[in-house]
Amino acid sequence: MHDIRAIRENPQAFDAALARRGDAPVSSELLALDEARRAKILAAETAQAEQNKASKAIGAAKAKGDEAEFERLRAAVAEKKAEVAAMQTEAKELDAQLTDKLARLPNQPADDVPDGADEADNVEVSRWGTPRDLDFAPKEHFEIEGVIPGMDFETGVKISGARFVVLRGAVARIHRALAQFMLDTHVDENGLTETQTPVLVRDEAMYGTDKLPKFGEDSYQTTNGWWLIPTSEVPLTYSVAGEILDAATLPIRMTAHTVCFRSEAGSAGKDTSGMLRQHQFEKVEMVSITHPDESDAEQKRMLRCAEGLLEKLGVPYRTIILCTGDMGFGARRTFDIEAWLPGQDTYREISSVSTTGAFQARRMNARFRPEGGGKPEFVHTLNGSGLAVGRCLIAVLENGQNADGSVTLPEVLAPYLGGKTLLGADGTLT
Repeated sequence: MHDIRAIRENPQAFDAALARRGDAPVSSELLALDEARRAKILAAETAQAEQNKASKAIGAAKAKGDEAEFERLRAAVAEKKAEVAAMQTEAKELDAQLTDKLARLPNQPADDVPDGADEADNVEVSRWGTPRDLDFAPKEHFEIEGVIPGMDFETGVKISGARFVVLRGAVARIHRALAQFMLDTHVDENGLTETQTPVLVRDEAMYGTDKLPKFGEDSYQTTNGWWLIPTSEVPLTYSVAGEILDAATLPIRMTAHTVCFRSEAGSAGKDTSGMLRQHQFEKVEMVSITHPDESDAEQKRMLRCAEGLLEKLGVPYRTIILCTGDMGFGARRTFDIEAWLPGQDTYREISSVSTTGAFQARRMNARFRPEGGGKPEFVHTLNGSGLAVGRCLIAVLENGQNADGSVTLPEVLAPYLGGKTLLGADGTLT
């Protein structure tokens, strides 16, 4: 959410920032609505004062026995009361219109975000690892012999429809091991607090984390009004909604492993092969609530947490900074980590790490009290995948595949797999 006061102070800078994202100028429209709203509030307050003054005069007229004046004033007060109520209603309607328009505008990009129209203009900032030099034609994850018995798309379709899968046996166990490995690393090495959250949330939580009103069609809603979370960013971030935190408690660093749900509206025909794009998937999320002065450094720290997981797993990756035209709605700056997938002969996104500044905090009124006192300020919120479990499974399977259809698994997963490090071509762990 944007601060209308900041727009009043520098409308040209606001329009210029949104223009970097390809949005048309809107400050004049917002300020006209804001001016009408404030004028109506002032008129209502003025009328209220006149009503109060007349109300006091009624008593004086009654005491003097001036019945004519008493009746005149009583009629005037009733009229003024109706006038005040009408103006207050109009002011509320104008305020709701302004709030709705502000809520539908994306965050302003940070100064160091590269300008661009789409993913072709993203900029690579680093690369780690060297893809294996395979002496055979690599397969996609769902084509590997050892994976086929444990990755059942036909049953997923029978149960739920397209973009669902049933994992069985060794593949299901590897998937679970990856999630446990990620959580343990975040808790034991990265200093995050493991959190178990609901996956059903109210409108307020979706709105506060900028998923509503603009992106309601991208999520699933139950018949009684709950939303299925698109990521645990929603409950983790919204956990501080309405709070005034002590500055000494910041940063708050959380992680959660949850099932996530996305309708993938508008993605028909995109990434339909295998597990890349599913309606239901699992993710280990990272969320940080920080002091504004620390949020940029916190984003870099979170990025390293995600990158470190891939390094432990031995999966080559590259890190890119998204351009203004490819960033998410609520982000000020986003880094994507893309894992190497030999079966596709390309890098594919496995994590996004974003800072939203005060954009979400303003929507959900999350603040902190500065040390030494002073007026409460909005916190900064950050979120990042650490990592997407299904996509990490794909990366591990494709990068570890062997010519005989088996898959050599990362050593760091051995403690979660009973010491086993190979998925055999027959689909069993050894």
